[in-house]
Amino acid sequence: MSFSRSRLHWPLAAIAAIFALGLVYALVGRIGTGVDRPLLPSGPPGAEPSVQLVSYNQSGGPSLRGGIGWINSGPITLEELRGKIVLLDFWTFCCINCHHVLPELAKLEEKYKNELVVIGVHTAKFEAERDTENIRRKVREYRIKHPVVNDGNQVIWHRFGVNVWPTLAVIDANGHYHGSVTGEGHFAQLDQFIGRLVERHKARGELNLTPLKFSPELERPSNGPLLFPGKVLADAAGQRLFISDTGHNRIIQCGLDGSNPVVIGSGEEGFEDGPYEKARFNRPQGMCLDGEVLSVADTESHAIRAVDLKTHQVTTVAGVGTQAPRMQFIPFVGPAKLTALSSPWDIIKLPGQRSLYIAMAGPHQIWKLDVDSDSISIFAGSGHENIVDGPPDTAQFAQPSGLATDGENLFVADSEVSGIRAITGIRGEAPVVRTIVGEGLFEFGDHDGIGARVRLQHCLGLAYADNHLYIADTYNNRVKVCTPQTRSVKTLVGAHKPGDSDDPPQFYEPGGLSVAGSNLYVADTNNHKIRVVDLKTDKVKTLDLAGLAPPRPAVRAPSFPNAREIQVPPVEVPAGDAISLAISIPLDKGFKLNEEFPMPYLVETPGKSGMLSPELPPEGGRVKPPAREFPIKVPLAKAAAPGDDVELRVSVSTFVCNEASSLCQIRSFVWNVPVKFGPAGAGEPIRLTAETK
Repeated sequence: MSFSRSRLHWPLAAIAAIFALGLVYALVGRIGTGVDRPLLPSGPPGAEPSVQLVSYNQSGGPSLRGGIGWINSGPITLEELRGKIVLLDFWTFCCINCHHVLPELAKLEEKYKNELVVIGVHTAKFEAERDTENIRRKVREYRIKHPVVNDGNQVIWHRFGVNVWPTLAVIDANGHYHGSVTGEGHFAQLDQFIGRLVERHKARGELNLTPLKFSPELERPSNGPLLFPGKVLADAAGQRLFISDTGHNRIIQCGLDGSNPVVIGSGEEGFEDGPYEKARFNRPQGMCLDGEVLSVADTESHAIRAVDLKTHQVTTVAGVGTQAPRMQFIPFVGPAKLTALSSPWDIIKLPGQRSLYIAMAGPHQIWKLDVDSDSISIFAGSGHENIVDGPPDTAQFAQPSGLATDGENLFVADSEVSGIRAITGIRGEAPVVRTIVGEGLFEFGDHDGIGARVRLQHCLGLAYADNHLYIADTYNNRVKVCTPQTRSVKTLVGAHKPGDSDDPPQFYEPGGLSVAGSNLYVADTNNHKIRVVDLKTDKVKTLDLAGLAPPRPAVRAPSFPNAREIQVPPVEVPAGDAISLAISIPLDKGFKLNEEFPMPYLVETPGKSGMLSPELPPEGGRVKPPAREFPIKVPLAKAAAPGDDVELRVSVSTFVCNEASSLCQIRSFVWNVPVKFGPAGAGEPIRLTAETK
């Protein structure tokens, strides 16, 4: 968790009340300082929650005004959301605890899909996080579907009295603010509280149950071979390159020149072992190679996976597929396959050892996996988030995200302190954590130099070769080179401003590095590319991954939430091999169809599933661009004869937007049409409108 410089002062009575209500997050005080703003206690069934304005700093009610950009939607006001319960997620995209909240939010959005709207309020920590385009790419990478406002000037942050990432604030369907909680792990509490609000509002008829439609970045087509590659591993001896194709949930193996790509994983998000084509990963990151076994830090599966490159099988060697519900503290040793992990981000093996070291970003620690005993333990890091040197049990890290070694020492890219750390004496009995570069949680920038004068910005990747440590200075869009002994750092390639160019070299948030021979391979994450830096000339080229295609998206039948069912009187049509329909969508005054999204429809014949032609796919069709009136031709599997009959079920979902704003609603219609076939001949199409009785 990350925190702002400003702090609020709470009266002792208020703090005591919070503890009494049991709402203090288990990790507060361990990974930072901060106090939950309480939601109201649940109370007896049927009890009405009263409004509790906690640290709200503006009269006139809550507001989202003050943002400098919107993602997944145009600007939205809370007034437009009256009738919906609103959950504000104050986050910043560097923060690992903010990542952990996203699955909790997704579960709430699914459970209360018609009652709840989540709005992400992105309030930056780092300079690079203030840019709307940078946020847009992270929203897509993290698969966030709800609207996000860029609170780049901290207007909304200060209005709600927020001082901790993440903070979750609840506003009821009448626009009243009910308080907030901080940190992760609050699903059960929020679920209970939102459920009670839903019951109250339903009883009063105050809910708007019409689903809303947004424009998620993740639904934009992606035709490139890679999507947000996070890490890369070059195997000089085997002339192989391994790429974490993070956004596509898979690993790519190819030649060092990009030739002969082999796909490891189906591309479907998940946690499943098995052969290459069936195995599933969830946003994999770091990798290490031991013979013909590739170990993978499967970050969002919270697991370490092993890829057998000979048998083409994927297995799990550590983790249970879900995030650890609580932190473990030194000393801790447990069975690897039964121990829950938290966001493993990178993994490495020291020459001559049988152990793997893991950058466990979630608890701000370095863990150790003993391959022979199948046990896992905490190697370094107290669990507090900061930059503190010393023995492993008292040292502090801040979201370690990259690892490298010279064979004797372990180097760590400590992203939240924009630092490079070293664990020396790692082969002995008394290892020590030391700092090469880095000063604190809010000390960052883009300055070369020596020691304390150096400033990085959220560095994520490291590689070591020929007495040099190469740094992916991620938010500065540069690759830098460090001499660990002198603590000197200078820029190798890249410019502070993001770009996509080999000459001059420009990167966009590079995340992973690996060296083979005189070539430095760079996972250029936001450009969806692998770049190769010739360390002799500093020239850059983009790796050609000819023959590699993105995974095929899963095609599913559309859904039609809260559809209005319309029973159509029996209709007679001419016998033949198709039925013609003409559909008319009603639009209220001041509304329009959303032109960005095709209109899904589905035609079914309940009880006669073989009636329709295979030309009409079971997942339905799309009207693009959407039209208020449009025809559908329904081909039949075989020509219908006079006297035959069938019941058609025609479902259509429309995205209807207010002309005065960008807020769109989903309105669905289902027509049940009894059809009887008469004599062959020309006939008018069956006209379906919402006014049909």
